[in-house]
Amino acid sequence: MEIRNIAIIAHVDHGKTTLTDALMRQTGAAEEGVSMDSNDLERERGITIYSKPAAIFYKDVKINIVDTPGHADFGSEVERVLRSIDSVLLVVDAQEGPMPQTRFVLKKSLELGLKPIVVINKIDKPAADPARAEEQVLELFLELGATDEQSDFPVMYAIGRQGIAKRKLTDESTDLTPLLDMILEKVPAAGKGLEDKPLRAQPFNLGYDNFLGRLAVARIYEGKIKTGQSVTIKKPTGEVRTGKVIRMFSFKGLQKVEATEAQAGDIVLIAGLTDIFIGETICDSVDAEPLPAIAVDEPTITLNFLVNNSPFAGREGKFVTTRQIRERLERELEVNVGLKVDFGNEAGGAQGGGDVFKVSGRGELHIAILLENMRREGYEMQVSQPQVIFHEVNGEKHEPFEEVVIDTPSTYQGAIIERLGTRKFILKDIKMGEGDGVRLTFEGPTRGLLGYRSQFVLDTKGEGILSSRFVEFRPYAGEIVKRAVGSMISMASGKTLGFSLWNLQDRGTLYIKPATEVYEGMVIGNTSKGEEMTVNPTKGKQLTNMRASGTDEAMNLVPPYEITIERGLEVMVEDEYLEITPLSVRLRKQGLTEMDRTKARR
Repeated sequence: MEIRNIAIIAHVDHGKTTLTDALMRQTGAAEEGVSMDSNDLERERGITIYSKPAAIFYKDVKINIVDTPGHADFGSEVERVLRSIDSVLLVVDAQEGPMPQTRFVLKKSLELGLKPIVVINKIDKPAADPARAEEQVLELFLELGATDEQSDFPVMYAIGRQGIAKRKLTDESTDLTPLLDMILEKVPAAGKGLEDKPLRAQPFNLGYDNFLGRLAVARIYEGKIKTGQSVTIKKPTGEVRTGKVIRMFSFKGLQKVEATEAQAGDIVLIAGLTDIFIGETICDSVDAEPLPAIAVDEPTITLNFLVNNSPFAGREGKFVTTRQIRERLERELEVNVGLKVDFGNEAGGAQGGGDVFKVSGRGELHIAILLENMRREGYEMQVSQPQVIFHEVNGEKHEPFEEVVIDTPSTYQGAIIERLGTRKFILKDIKMGEGDGVRLTFEGPTRGLLGYRSQFVLDTKGEGILSSRFVEFRPYAGEIVKRAVGSMISMASGKTLGFSLWNLQDRGTLYIKPATEVYEGMVIGNTSKGEEMTVNPTKGKQLTNMRASGTDEAMNLVPPYEITIERGLEVMVEDEYLEITPLSVRLRKQGLTEMDRTKARR
């Protein structure tokens, strides 16, 4: 059977998963309602977090499709996938045009010599302008140094939600057949004529199974592989070890189907190679030439994971000990390649009460997804404020820089430019969009972006769209003064009362509502003047027997700014911990009493 391997790449929310789901339904590979976004968090947030392979069958050809994440924090997933396929479907929103993540993934695929098929999606949007989007894509291709052959890309117009694709806007179409035909036409057949060569395969992703252990999602470049076969594994450095293929699966739709043999060009799941890693070469002889290594992006931010030692510790979580948190992080490392964990720091003593695990990731969302998964599984822990990772290059301090693209009504552009300017961001480009819209492009240090997103939502009254991507490490940009607000700290333990919160809400923004249990040292809000303030949120109203009409004021409580994991990581300061349990997310000071905090300051 002929095989075609493609990846679907796009900026977040441009419709690649919807398109993949429609392709699977129309070819009978999946039933109605089955989606590539199978993880609970993916369904809730409407974003792809993990890249997943699927396979469809059309006109006796097997098409392996790999759906990739569109968010920059999961960019390391995309790079690895691009190495294992032969062409990409670049999905672009007909209204928004190419966005930062489109640029990032397209640059990688052009460098690898791939010839993309461009899909202009969502052509049914009221403000869609397919011609303009196509022109912007061509500009982007030329800007990224595409060859003449790559720049002469085929274009397909689609409405992913309705499962329709057409070669020309004027064509009549009721399904995705034109797109499937174009894939067969334009994507080269994988592994043709290489079946009889010695085996060479390379894992580009990892999976984990409680019974089979670590699984390798691998592309077979040459030869054949069989269940029970003994193989040699070569590292890019030249080190060699042996292993045995215990079980093997190929894909049919999203289902894993057990296979006894697979040939060059196919993508399979291999079990039995317990210490396999991405980019290693699986071959059948020591003399085989290893395949080029796959580089995995370096993390850009780091924070500490600690055992929860707050007064409310152990109330809600099932897994609360250092050993349980360590085992969970070790398990995460099996599959989450963009993550790094340093287990070596035993000096948790005063600040953490036990071991401190230093966890590094690609961005705040990358870490927040891990924390959210852990709390849902019943884990309880606390984390410190995320810090940017610095590198030393030729004796000079370097830090990660980001490109930020903002789409906003022009009314708010002044406030955005001013805020980002104080955070050391430089305005690189400004383009007028549709109607009153404007697109601003900035570059600046990742540090300046930490904690900005919630402020951005307020500044644009929820109408702005902000997307960012990591560019490179550049020289240190200097001090950044970010925080204009201080913390409002509870001095008492107990249940909060509406009366005391009503009096406190004038001082800043509250994070809690009435009848919330608090403890001494818990951060219950922020103060607009910027100083730290210790308050008593449990104080009731002084009651007397005297009553007079009109002396009681009506209490109007403003809805609180409730703390979620992402919000907590944004608003917390250096001397605070974010306490995360299966049912609650709280902000607290590292020193719970006033005396502890004074000692720490000294």
